[in-house]
Amino acid sequence: MKSTKHLLPFLLAILLVAEGRSQTGESMPPTDAAAANPKRWSFALAAFSYLVPDDQSYFSPNFRADRNWLHLEARYNYEDQRTGSLWAGYNFTFGDKLVFEATPMLGAVFGNTSGIAPGYEASLSYKRVELSSEGEYVCDFKDHTRNFFYAWNELTYSPTDWLHAGLVAQRTRAYHTSLDIQRGVSVGFSYQRMDFTTYVFNAGWTDPTVVLALSFKF
Repeated sequence: MKSTKHLLPFLLAILLVAEGRSQTGESMPPTDAAAANPKRWSFALAAFSYLVPDDQSYFSPNFRADRNWLHLEARYNYEDQRTGSLWAGYNFTFGDKLVFEATPMLGAVFGNTSGIAPGYEASLSYKRVELSSEGEYVCDFKDHTRNFFYAWNELTYSPTDWLHAGLVAQRTRAYHTSLDIQRGVSVGFSYQRMDFTTYVFNAGWTDPTVVLALSFKF
């Protein structure tokens, strides 16, 4: 089955992350480490498994590196399947209790889709509520009629440090559904530097798409 086939890389990623965490043995969260030493690099690795009904299920990894204002990122199967992208951006933050963070970026897209993409990542958080958004406009070098705005938006609430849930919406061309803007819900669990979140899109409108996301910060 297609869905089982594409769950294998996701399960391997879980095992690798678990092994990596047991080998490091560090208990200090990366955010605290960055605050103690702003010149220190911080990294994040995320893996997304898309279980798409009546279409090709697939796996999408994402790697990020930050140091002070500099943001670097690499994505695969995000803008399109069999397509990669490399990004550079500028981090800035405003506020204390009400915190606004933003990173304007510029990316190069290559593979099945090739082009250049201005983009952004942003979040607004207050206590246990966070609104986050990321988007990009891909200018396709091969066919300008394929230019497209990609977006992922989330509103989450964390009643405890280890649990979060919320609403999510996305616009993508990496796979196809009858909805231009897909809407859904999410629930996730965190432990130290690891987070596992399940997203369910389009339930009630059409056959639901399920996204399993595992992230690890170090």
